[in-house]
Amino acid sequence: MSATARKTAPMPEDIRARKGGTPIVSLTACTTPMAEVMDGICDFVLVGDSLGMVLHGLSSTLDVTLEMMILHGKAVRRGLSASMLVVDMPFGSYEESPQQAFQNASRVMRETGAGAVKLEGGVVMADTIAFLTKRGIPVMAHIGLTPQSINTLGGYKVQGRGPQAEQMMADARAVEEAGAFAVVLEKVPESLANTITAEVGIPTIGIGASAQCDGQILVVDDMLGLFTAFKAKFVKRFAHLGDDAKAAIAAYASEVQARSFPGPEHVFSDTAPKAKK
Repeated sequence: MSATARKTAPMPEDIRARKGGTPIVSLTACTTPMAEVMDGICDFVLVGDSLGMVLHGLSSTLDVTLEMMILHGKAVRRGLSASMLVVDMPFGSYEESPQQAFQNASRVMRETGAGAVKLEGGVVMADTIAFLTKRGIPVMAHIGLTPQSINTLGGYKVQGRGPQAEQMMADARAVEEAGAFAVVLEKVPESLANTITAEVGIPTIGIGASAQCDGQILVVDDMLGLFTAFKAKFVKRFAHLGDDAKAAIAAYASEVQARSFPGPEHVFSDTAPKAKK
């Protein structure tokens, strides 16, 4: 069944069952209107902590709070009926212990209606992933470039080259064994992404990885040309809505200054129009 024909949102087990099948389509969203646009086209919609940068003007994802994720998770959920909602766990909300992760992830699930949460980390987070999944919280894992760890990774660098490849494979196997239903591979070499995709039994979702991953995700503000503060190599601009918006706003300003807007069709007369018989 095509995404546009789907009537109900998939569940985590449905996403997992897509391993090796039709590629999984996903994007991020932060608002109800954007969620409505992608509903039924995307298999799942992620409320990513990238919203801190693309929506709130923060310099990284590290200042994003649990309350921010829940607020935007609720907004996106209102716009979805045929796509699954996944919500990022923000920095500091799950790393301390599996118990902390469960407390916060259960709150996210309960308050947003999400079908799953996503958290960053491989081997180091395997026990936490297992703790959550055994208690009814589906987890999407995220390895490779993990933006919440940029201070220890040395910035937004490609991960998994050379001797790092073995650790990346270990991370992928660890999250699968822990019960994650899918794993995001961010900014890893194409050949390594292909190897991981072939060797693990859960879907790989690529972002700066490989077309051979089981699915792809992008930040919607990036691919629509709404966020242009910086452009990663793996981002393709499918539209330039930022430029279109600037042109429209400039046209609006020109008409306001020329007093041509509002026109007669946009204002109201002293008398009410007669009712139609």
